[in-house]
Amino acid sequence: MPTELSSLVVAPREENSPVAPTNAATSPASVNRILVVRLSSMGDVIHTMPAVALLRESFPEATLGWIIEERWAELLCMPGGDRFGRPNLAKPLVDAVHVVDTMAWRSAPFSSATWKGMLASWRELHDARYDVAIDFQGAAKTALLARCTGAARYVGFEEPREHAAGVFYTQTAAGRGNHVIEQSVSLAASFAGVAARLPEVEFPIDDAVEEKCERELRDRGVRNFAILNPGAGWGAKQWPAERYGEVAQGLAISGVPSIVNFGPGEEELAKQVEAASGGAARAMPCSVGELIALTRRARLFIGGDTGPMHLAAALHVPVVGIFGPTNPVRNGPFGTRSIVLRNPASETTHARRRQTDPGLLAITSAEVLRAAKELLGIRLA
Repeated sequence: MPTELSSLVVAPREENSPVAPTNAATSPASVNRILVVRLSSMGDVIHTMPAVALLRESFPEATLGWIIEERWAELLCMPGGDRFGRPNLAKPLVDAVHVVDTMAWRSAPFSSATWKGMLASWRELHDARYDVAIDFQGAAKTALLARCTGAARYVGFEEPREHAAGVFYTQTAAGRGNHVIEQSVSLAASFAGVAARLPEVEFPIDDAVEEKCERELRDRGVRNFAILNPGAGWGAKQWPAERYGEVAQGLAISGVPSIVNFGPGEEELAKQVEAASGGAARAMPCSVGELIALTRRARLFIGGDTGPMHLAAALHVPVVGIFGPTNPVRNGPFGTRSIVLRNPASETTHARRRQTDPGLLAITSAEVLRAAKELLGIRLA
């Protein structure tokens, strides 16, 4: 059964706004094609998926598209699959997946490849003839991108992340709720004119990827495992690698092996965890699609405020969240059994500092291991 959320707060009409946004709810019969704008990052895309699932329920006959950064597209559609057409196991949430690579565009803004890529993306979006573009990201670039689609209506938050984004919207709603998932769902619900609720989210399934994951775990002799994720978006959120290794040692004593997940550029970090674990943890590189398959099979996830942690929560895998400068009330594991550890010394900030947050350093491996055993149902000594 869907979980009921709190009632909505709809934005008042802004008489002085250049766009004069409205807050009228939308009749399903009046919308044929809806575009979701949420480019990145991994965790933010996952946080938006319940809102998009609500749009799917509310507009079952409409074509639903999503524009997303290429590196995160596997959250919506398995590689090699058809990005367009009715939802299926390999693309369960939306009808169309439009990919862009803004990172490459920014790195070479004057190259012919960049201009060709931008033009191709614009043509693809414009030719899709969306009626409505809903910007869940709230950045100036995403609001402008929504405008470039030629849609008749542009929907966004009353108070977007970047104030300039609001200039482009024709309809707004206040983000309701403490968690970012609740806020995104409230935007979708306000647009659709329905009660805010949390539908179940499905991730892509590919038989070949599932079989590869099974084979890899079987070859390693691993089952009933925990995933350790030592990486983080920036240094202040990164708990020390040696402590992950100590946690892996403690889990191994209780018969729970650990797999270290790592992304591009985190190879050395994964090696440090392996070394500190004394062989209790083994690194396993994964694409996004492979990580989905691996996480489905995990008994537990341990890590900080990262995309893989939010993936585990979305898949209802129990989570030990190790938080420092970011606020778990807004960004913590949602919809699963979890224990979040955060020291009172941690100050909430999104400043991308390199040095590990002092409050995060105050969280010991013993505390994390105790939380892990509690979620696993292992008797505490």
